[in-house]
Amino acid sequence: MKIDHSEWDALLKKHVDQQGDVDYKAFAKDKEKLTSYLKELGQNPIASTAEKNERLAYYINLYNAGTVHLILENYPLKSIKDISRPWDKNWVTVGNSKYSLGDIEHKILRKMDEPRIHFAINCASYSCPRLLNEAFKASTMETQLETAARAFVNDPKRNAITEQVVEISEIFKWFKKDFTTKGTLKNYLNTYSNIKLLPTTKITYKDYDWRLNESP
Repeated sequence: MKIDHSEWDALLKKHVDQQGDVDYKAFAKDKEKLTSYLKELGQNPIASTAEKNERLAYYINLYNAGTVHLILENYPLKSIKDISRPWDKNWVTVGNSKYSLGDIEHKILRKMDEPRIHFAINCASYSCPRLLNEAFKASTMETQLETAARAFVNDPKRNAITEQVVEISEIFKWFKKDFTTKGTLKNYLNTYSNIKLLPTTKITYKDYDWRLNESP
């Protein structure tokens, strides 16, 4: 069965702006709809035999919706890190199992041989890739992942790139293994960067800004 992500899509369009910032105060008024969507996903686990893009859509949306739900459960707050063990508690229901957000990221999504998931999942912080204001869908997955990757790499708030030196997100340090299965990190960045890195380009990393990705 195909999972319907339209409820999540409508919530994102309503409460997330083009920069990926979230109006959590307004979102809190629709918390029941978000809970209902998560419950629907939990009661309709995606089959391991489902097409890869269907599984990607299911788990990316589950992760992002779960993260927003976690913030709303603890709102107001200044950072997801104000919550005790935000990525380690098993509370996200899928079928008869409960997962943590960390499980969904590391044990499921990262095992799917798709490094662009790191530009699609959002940890409710300013330095994260922006939360897309539409649901991920199997039918548009390739376009959405490509757009997310290009947008993140070329976003000067997240990555400062010149030919001489680049100051890139720590995401590229934390998950370097995922980005370098077919070449170097520079090769990977050059796939998406508008400014091409040279063999002599020096790589440094930006400090991660864990403040809540809340709209002003």
